Amino acid sequence: MLIAFSVAPSGTGRADGSVHDAVAAAVAVVRASGLPHRTTSMFTEVEGEWDEVFAVVKAATDAVLPYGSRVSLVLKADIRPGHTGEIDGKIERLERAIESLPHDA
Repeated sequence: MLIAFSVAPSGTGRADGSVHDAVAAAVAVVRASGLPHRTTSMFTEVEGEWDEVFAVVKAATDAVLPYGSRVSLVLKADIRPGHTGEIDGKIERLERAIESLPHDA
């Protein structure tokens, strides 16, 4: 399964509204998990089995808790039993599809 998630604190008390320290704590948890992952400007994707992926999301959320008075978690899952390597495979298939589109001269 693939999970894309975003976790951030609110009520941080920071005048600039920045949450990068909290997000860094969450991403460190993901990286330490050893699961295939990718972080972009808005989400972190993690690939693995249901229990291990959700354990990482919980641990990442717990890592953010100390940074604010509450935490927001946004999660999207692609559950496709029997498929692995999809964190890269989906992107590779997309790139091939784009390359095969007709190009105007």
